[in-house]
Amino acid sequence: MDIGSTIRAIRNRKKLTIAQMSEGTGLSKGFISNMENNNTSPSINTLQTVASFLGVPLPYLLLEKDQRMHVVRKHERQLTTHKKSNLKVEVLTTKGGLTLQHVEFPPGTSTGDEPHTHLGEECHVVLKGKVLAEQGEESFILEEGDSFSWNASVPHFVKNIGDEPAVVLVAVYTDVSLNDL
Repeated sequence: MDIGSTIRAIRNRKKLTIAQMSEGTGLSKGFISNMENNNTSPSINTLQTVASFLGVPLPYLLLEKDQRMHVVRKHERQLTTHKKSNLKVEVLTTKGGLTLQHVEFPPGTSTGDEPHTHLGEECHVVLKGKVLAEQGEESFILEEGDSFSWNASVPHFVKNIGDEPAVVLVAVYTDVSLNDL
């Protein structure tokens, strides 16, 4: 674990010196320096003191880097354009088994010629336009502001039935442990 770098980064962001932190926590400057350089392993009580002084929750100090907030800048997004339908799928962000996508359906386009299936759950919000959503024997026409969700292992299909492009925000959750089967 790289707790020391986290503590140093927070201290620097708050423009605090090691001397100020020493005075505020009762820890020696040498101990704080060793802690920030990962040369010592502080106790939970010491970490709680440091966290309180820095104004952060103790669990934040214990998070591994890949468990912290993940940012994807607009220019870094993965964009896929399906050649046949010109459907544009932009992956906004992912975390574990959760993926958030921005999907643009040109007029008359759909998720495919036939309903399809995959592992997971999906939630959708229609941001713009009018779409037809079908799953099994159910069929709904949805417009801006409407939302829908389904189990993705049941055949499903979405089509833009309007005259303008439709935009749908899609959250897909796949239990990552199921991918190992």
